[in-house]
Amino acid sequence: MNRRTILLIEDEQAIAEPLAEALAREGFEALIAATAAEGMRQFQTSTPDLVLLDVMLPDGDGRDLLREIRASSHTPVVMLTARGEEVDRVLGLELGADDYVTKPFSAAELIARVRAVLRRTADSPAGEQTLLVVDDVRLDLDTHLASKSGEQLDLTVKEFELLRVLLSRAGKLVRREELVREVWDSNWFGSTKTLDVHMSALRKKLGDDPADPIYIHTVRGVGFRFAGPGEGR
Repeated sequence: MNRRTILLIEDEQAIAEPLAEALAREGFEALIAATAAEGMRQFQTSTPDLVLLDVMLPDGDGRDLLREIRASSHTPVVMLTARGEEVDRVLGLELGADDYVTKPFSAAELIARVRAVLRRTADSPAGEQTLLVVDDVRLDLDTHLASKSGEQLDLTVKEFELLRVLLSRAGKLVRREELVREVWDSNWFGSTKTLDVHMSALRKKLGDDPADPIYIHTVRGVGFRFAGPGEGR
């Protein structure tokens, strides 16, 4: 079986080299880049299965590199940072990061996070529905494209996953904790503000008015419901 490739974009050798060795021991192929520029070059040439991305790099902000990666790819990205403030976590997740680990961390903890993200972002199992359509909203899981009335929607990874869960249960209530569990992680203990930030962004891209919604309806304090077929105006 081919080994999964992990691209580690981290300029601190004291972190990068031991972590790469730990990843190799766990059966991964680890690539190291010490700058944002080198990281992007390796990302484009090696097509890794997951990226571990430091926020503070010598030639720029890792979140700018995340934006660049997300412009052309949905490859899972786990952010590494010494910052602990929630605003930084929310911003990283809003930009499309799949997880966020604050330094210092143990190699065992990080590898467990890597495995969890890879499981969550794995290809759809055989037989699973790969095309979700409700009225004029269409989601293709094979191509990872979303559209409304034929116009492509520019969604982040988390927005796409939120829409996937809501469309797959169109007409039914999806509780907040279910959305967090399916889109983030069952062990996510962050503020629910993260869910609200992403939901607000998704609504804007759908052209939905929270006060008079066509697509995403809020059940206050409980969760959200995507309008069933024919229900939208």
